[in-house]
Amino acid sequence: MKIGIPKEIMHKETRVSLVPDSVIKLLSQNNEVIIETGAGEQATFPDKSYLEAGATIAERFEELISESDIVLKIHPPNMDKHLGRVETDLLKDGSCLIGLLQPLSNTGLIETLRSKNITSLSLDAIPRIARAQSMDVLSSMSSLAGYKSAIMAANTLEKYFPMMMTAAGTYAPAKGLVLGAGVAGLQAIATSKRLGAVMQAFDVRPVVKEQVESVGATFVGLTEEENTEDSGGYAKEMNEESQNKERDLIQHYAKDADFIITTALIPGRPAPTLITKEMITAMKPGSVIIDLAAESGGNCEITKPGEKVMENGVAIFGPLNLPSTMPIHASQMYSRNVVNLLEHIMSEGELVLDLDDVITSGCCITHKGELIS
Repeated sequence: MKIGIPKEIMHKETRVSLVPDSVIKLLSQNNEVIIETGAGEQATFPDKSYLEAGATIAERFEELISESDIVLKIHPPNMDKHLGRVETDLLKDGSCLIGLLQPLSNTGLIETLRSKNITSLSLDAIPRIARAQSMDVLSSMSSLAGYKSAIMAANTLEKYFPMMMTAAGTYAPAKGLVLGAGVAGLQAIATSKRLGAVMQAFDVRPVVKEQVESVGATFVGLTEEENTEDSGGYAKEMNEESQNKERDLIQHYAKDADFIITTALIPGRPAPTLITKEMITAMKPGSVIIDLAAESGGNCEITKPGEKVMENGVAIFGPLNLPSTMPIHASQMYSRNVVNLLEHIMSEGELVLDLDDVITSGCCITHKGELIS
């Protein structure tokens, strides 16, 4: 099959969906790989590296898309001509599109793909089960974001992370609080701990207490055994009474924190507000908040996506697309996840979808003109 790799056109996107090492693997499975010229340059993978791996370089985007049986992307294909080239128009009938399609929020795109008879697989819908770990793009990208958030906090906090004993005195280590102990949160804890900070972590799921402690933090979440986790392992939205309890507890620990990293997300919903403006007024001047949920509205009430906000001497950052700040490893991880998925859904160079399989049915959004999930 012909597998096409277009250049990502989203502003400030530096990743590529397939790296040269993965090209070699796909070619060995009786596929042809076509990549748009310059697609990997910002991730330090020049056209030459793809040619050496055996891929074909396409000079014209239109030919690449229209001739590909499978198109691999990171972001959803563009449908708005005012934002650049319209990618959905060129997908050929019966082809397959794989990427982070965000079907819950991109209903118009999904309907277009269904009407064009496109088989679409959304990587953000891969079920979080042991058998699918090697395909779990969200976990891969969250790990990168968690790591980078800790680096950002250390870089912007105007004091040491570790305890320092100097001739001018001894300085206590920074105190960090992580809200949300998923993949990003656990990586943020581990990285901050390695840098010398004293870490605490909050999560509405008591089941993650052991994981939090295993990476060196003290768990300060609610301890009631309640159903706060959905079938996919994500935190569920809580009722108003529980949310008020949660905010009271967070405020108690936030006022003593030098930095806070927030990571809480609810699939298909705006990010829950965990830090209110009132909480910020009780925090120490010079404190830092890194809000990893900024793309979904933010966990902090006054977060502005992509910007830095100052409130009562506290710096609130709403970074966007942190994995793109580390495009080499981000592209390698994404590429390997995608290749593992392709191996799962292909046989002898042909696409074979088993919709009775939990992985395939979980991430397949449209197929043969039908909405699957």
